[in-house]
Amino acid sequence: MVAPVFEEFDPASGCDCPGCVHWRRVAPHSLPVRLGGHPAAHGARRALVLAAAAGTMLGSGQPVAAVPADLPPERLPGVPAADEPGTPQGGRAPLYGGSRPMGSRVPAATTRTEIINRAKQWVAAKVPYSMEKFWADGYRQDCSGFVSMVWNLGTNEWTGSLGVYGVRISKEQLQPGDILLFHNPADPVHGSHVTVFGGWTDYTHKYYVAYEQVRPNTRKKATPYAYWSHSAGYVPYRYKGLRTGTGGGSGGPAATPYPGAAYFGPGANNKYVTKLGQMLVARGGGRFYTSGPGPRWTEADRRATQAFQLAQGWRGSGADGIPGPKTWDYLVNGKGRDIPRAAVSGGTPGKGGSGTGAGTGGSGTGAGKTVPPFPGKAYFRPGQSNQYVTALGRQLVKKGFGKYYTTGPGPRWSESDRRNVEAFQRAQGWRGGAADGYPGPETWRRLFS
Repeated sequence: MVAPVFEEFDPASGCDCPGCVHWRRVAPHSLPVRLGGHPAAHGARRALVLAAAAGTMLGSGQPVAAVPADLPPERLPGVPAADEPGTPQGGRAPLYGGSRPMGSRVPAATTRTEIINRAKQWVAAKVPYSMEKFWADGYRQDCSGFVSMVWNLGTNEWTGSLGVYGVRISKEQLQPGDILLFHNPADPVHGSHVTVFGGWTDYTHKYYVAYEQVRPNTRKKATPYAYWSHSAGYVPYRYKGLRTGTGGGSGGPAATPYPGAAYFGPGANNKYVTKLGQMLVARGGGRFYTSGPGPRWTEADRRATQAFQLAQGWRGSGADGIPGPKTWDYLVNGKGRDIPRAAVSGGTPGKGGSGTGAGTGGSGTGAGKTVPPFPGKAYFRPGQSNQYVTALGRQLVKKGFGKYYTTGPGPRWSESDRRNVEAFQRAQGWRGGAADGYPGPETWRRLFS
C-alpha cells in the first residue's frame, strides 16, 4: 500500500511586489525550512505527510523509510572549518527561468571586467550557499552555479562539466576571470570545488584573490595557491568565450597578430598602441598611466612595456620598452609573469633615452639618495606656477645648467626653464623630441640623482 501524501497550497496573494512574485514562483521547488528552505517559501506552501507511527503505514505493518536527519557537510582533509567549500554541489541543470536550452554548449561572449563585476555582485549580496536553491538571476547557489553565473553560461553547470567551456592554462598564465577547478573523480558530488581567480596578491604568486561560493555565503578572500586543501588537484582554466582586446584575450586564432615595430615608439598614433596599453594595464602596468591608455605613444607606454619585459627576466635590448614579436605574443596570449607591484630593476625610466641606463629603482645613482617623485608633465607647461618648477630650476642651477636664467628660478614656468632643461637633455646625448625642454620622468630622475 502506498502512503498517501497530501499537499496544501495557500491561495496566491494579490501582492505584486518583487519579493512576493519571486517566492510564488520558486515555492513549488523550494525545501521546507527544517531542511534549509527559505521561510518565505515555506509560508507559500505547507506539505502534510501522513504516515503511521512506529514505522508502520496505516496499520499495514509495512515499514516506512524515515526522513533522514540533516547531515553535516563532509569536511575536506586539512581544510580549516572556516574555509571548507561546505555542502555538496548540485548537478547540471537549466537556469531557473532561463531561455537558452540546457544542451547548448556555445559560450556567450564576455570580458574579464564583466566576469569580475558579476562575481562582485554576489559578494555584495552575500548570496547564501545552497546546492538546491536558485538566486534571482536563475543560477544555483553553489560553487559551480556561481562560476556558471560569472562566465555568463546559459545553464547551471557542475565541476564535471565546467571544463568544457574553458581551455587549460598554466599557473603563469592566470589572469582575473580565469578559474581554478578541482573535480574529485573518486566522489564527484562531494569535495569538488571551483574558484574564480581575481589576481595575485603580490609578486611571489603564493596567494591570490579568490571569488567563490562557500558556506555561509559568497566571499572574496586571499587564498593560498591553489587552495586550502587538495591544492595539487586544482586545474586553471580560461573561458573560451572571452573577448579579446579587453585586457588580455584568450589567445588562439582570434588574437591580434603583431603589427610590426614601426607601430610603436615616439610619434606612433594607432589602435595597436591602445591595445598594447590595455594589455599592459591588465598585467599590472596601470600604475604607469596617469591617463589612457590611448592611441598616441607616450612615455607611459614605454615604461609599462619595459616593466613587463623586465618581469620576464629579459635584459638589454630585450627590455628596451619597445614591444617586439615576443613581447606581443606574451601579452596577447597571457604568457609569462605579470608586472610586480614593487618597481623592478630599471626603476622608472622615462622621457629621453631607451631606458637601458636607468638607475636603481628610481633612487638615483648616489648611495642612499632618494629622488623625489616626478609630479607629472602637466606641471611644466606655459602658464603653470607651482613648487615643482622652483625645485626643477634650483636643481638645474646646481647641476650647472642655469645660464638662461636672468632672474630666479621661481615658481612660474618660463622660456628660461625650458631652455635650461633642453640644455640638460642634450648633455645626456638626447636629440629630437627627447630634448624638447620639457622634463619627463627620466629627465627628472637624472637631475635629482
